[in-house]
Amino acid sequence: MLAIRVRPSAGNPRRGWLTAAGWTIPVALGRGGIKANKREGDGGTPRGVFRPRRLWWRADRHVRPRTHLAVRPIRPEDAWCEDPADRHYNRAIRLARGRAGDRLTREDHLYDFIVEIDHNTRPRIAGRGSAVFLHLARANFSPTAGCVSMTRSAMLRLLRRMGPRTRIVIG
Repeated sequence: MLAIRVRPSAGNPRRGWLTAAGWTIPVALGRGGIKANKREGDGGTPRGVFRPRRLWWRADRHVRPRTHLAVRPIRPEDAWCEDPADRHYNRAIRLARGRAGDRLTREDHLYDFIVEIDHNTRPRIAGRGSAVFLHLARANFSPTAGCVSMTRSAMLRLLRRMGPRTRIVIG
């Protein structure tokens, strides 16, 4: 079973290091750093132990990556509910054209590969944070809204080793 450890960089809580299977890669973290008491919109990356749920990927841009995770291609109507007042909070949803929401189909490449983790899922608590993923980083590794992001090559290497029993330890 693979164990992944994410820790902040010394002197910069918005950057960090991910260690897995004897290798370490740089990652971007949330603009609020790692937080034990994650709240919706605080920009914090949640502290805790998580498991990956599935991989979402842009099949229109990339071949299906090798992984032991459940895999789902991202469709144009796929989105994530970030509204704590909605009964679908912190879940994948389908959006009709013109409807607002955090669409998974983006013009940039940040969501070309998304590992959905089980943060705030059992039980789901309104306002405790949603849409916390492992995804691709911006070129300058600028902070995320609360996710852990990395280069495409690092993501593909990690995916080859990840499965549903992988432990992701943040903090």
